Amino acid sequence: MFHRLEQTLARVFSSHLQRRYGWSSPVVFEEPRQPEFGELALPAAFQLARTLKRPPRTIAEEIVRETGPIEGVAALEVGGAGYVNIHFDRRSYARALLGGVPPDEPAVEQGKIIVEHTNINPNKAAHIGHLRNAVLGDTFVRILRARGRRVEVQNYIDNTGVQVADVVAAFERLLGKTPEQVAAMAADPTVRFDYFCWDLYARISAHYREHPETLAWRQHALEAIERGEGDSARIATIVSDAILRAHLATMWRLDIVYDVLPRESEILRLKFWARAFELLRERGVIHYQTEGKNAGCWVMPAAAFAGEAAGEEDSKVIVRSNGTVTYVGKDIAYQLWKFGLLGRDFHYRPLMTYPNGHRVWVSSETPGEEPAPEFGRGTRVYNVIDSRQSYLQDIVAAGLRALGFQREAENSIHFAYEMVALSPRCAAELGFELDAEERRRAYVEVSGRKGLGVKADELIDKLVEKALEEVASRHPHEPPEQQRQIATQIAVGALRYFMLKYTRNVVIAFDFEEALSFEGETGPYVQYAVVRARSIFRKLAERGEPVPDYAAELDGAALERQLRNEEFWQLLLAASKADATLERAIAAGEPAHVAKYAFQLAQAFNNFYHQHPILAEPDRERKLFLLWLTDYVRGQLERTLGVLGIPCPEYM
Repeated sequence: MFHRLEQTLARVFSSHLQRRYGWSSPVVFEEPRQPEFGELALPAAFQLARTLKRPPRTIAEEIVRETGPIEGVAALEVGGAGYVNIHFDRRSYARALLGGVPPDEPAVEQGKIIVEHTNINPNKAAHIGHLRNAVLGDTFVRILRARGRRVEVQNYIDNTGVQVADVVAAFERLLGKTPEQVAAMAADPTVRFDYFCWDLYARISAHYREHPETLAWRQHALEAIERGEGDSARIATIVSDAILRAHLATMWRLDIVYDVLPRESEILRLKFWARAFELLRERGVIHYQTEGKNAGCWVMPAAAFAGEAAGEEDSKVIVRSNGTVTYVGKDIAYQLWKFGLLGRDFHYRPLMTYPNGHRVWVSSETPGEEPAPEFGRGTRVYNVIDSRQSYLQDIVAAGLRALGFQREAENSIHFAYEMVALSPRCAAELGFELDAEERRRAYVEVSGRKGLGVKADELIDKLVEKALEEVASRHPHEPPEQQRQIATQIAVGALRYFMLKYTRNVVIAFDFEEALSFEGETGPYVQYAVVRARSIFRKLAERGEPVPDYAAELDGAALERQLRNEEFWQLLLAASKADATLERAIAAGEPAHVAKYAFQLAQAFNNFYHQHPILAEPDRERKLFLLWLTDYVRGQLERTLGVLGIPCPEYM
């Protein structure tokens, strides 16, 4: 409702300012810090003052005087040096929320948005850093869909890259395994295959450091995989397929699903890169280097992505002298496909169906037995990739721009984020040995390559066990299986909220105690607010009292009387801002806005809950109103938690 009225006001003022002053800029509002200044403030007079050469307050007085009545607004007044303060009509606002006006309509956007996230190399178990990527991407998808956008979720699988080649080399060279033996191990239910490969990857990385001449093993495996020939290629397929399924299972624990899994093997086999290479060469985006350090390579001149001042030595290699394609080359081809610019498509086959019935498709070299949905052909693309890849993402966008695809380059968005580390306390709990200096640091970095990472499943398991201790102590008589279910919901809420409450440009230092706390800015705190709101209606039912028909019993006059209480009005107003918050999160590309909103609404409700014993309220009208207000806030909190991917436990 807040967003709906804000949009109406924007149209009204935009029209008036255009007609009266020739105003052509977008109308923006601010939210006053003090409630007495109203619900919104228009600062346009300050900007107009610079061109009209008149005092802002005089212009604001003119705007207030000349703007006619606005539906849903009780009053306009001039505030400060030139703000137009807007006071909502509380009575009509509450009536609308109670059902008198249709719900807010989401923005209509033509075309499809593609969000690519997770993108874990299928060579070992997922780690804590992958969780931030997946939770950010999944939550942004939920936000977009909650506001009516059409979204396709992609998870790119690099099943022919260096990391897979290293594990293949380790199986062949360090362990002497055949493809049949690796397949048997991957199928063995007693072997946690992704964990085994985690350790094996660390082992071969250490071997390379001690024996650098054996890096030839990697190159041999990499070339065999790209050709798709021999035992190395067969082992690569076995490893990547098995670990991909392990990754999907890990992410499902957090209710994260995908629509399609494009694989690098099909990008190679279906000649995506060959087509992209033709386009890049024909349009002069890349050229063949005949001398210098890049002799024999196809390169993109540095001027295309780093400006005219960049030197030739900064040019980016797209095709190496041995004919293999670099990461950025393949990513340009992939990005062209996402926008429907490549002129080629994958074949597809269904990979699996999640327990919730959602089906995920995977790219295929040959046509499948059943028709697949149309994938790709997006109008806007978000690539959820950590900030260390910013340079390469800039080159990909530069490649699109150099090919003449300016609009697509502008709509190719790097959804960057910083790394996840551990608090020293958390690192110690997970068994890491820390020296005195590390214990004093704000966070401890981890490294999967060195075997010092934190496996995603182990982190989730640890959170569940810690939550279970709390649940069992609070509810000792509940069935153990139900206790574990509640503990799992709390753990998921704790983890997802912790990954979301920080803005994307902040390094996270994960901490068990902080994440699982029932107090402070945490997932469990917000979940607990929902549990408290539900408990009121559970107690109401236990008394044999039905949920009232609020719309029938609370007329406009009753709502107006109750909303003279500023605390009630501010809580109702805050709860009604969910849609506006989602729209701001989309505009900023920042899911943290929604997490912060959920916490602040939960905080406001908890204060309200402690101050007003609703079921003991003797005044009938006040009790009805407080029940409706509680029900409305509960619904908005549940909806917001759903957007954040956080479940609502039955009890805590």
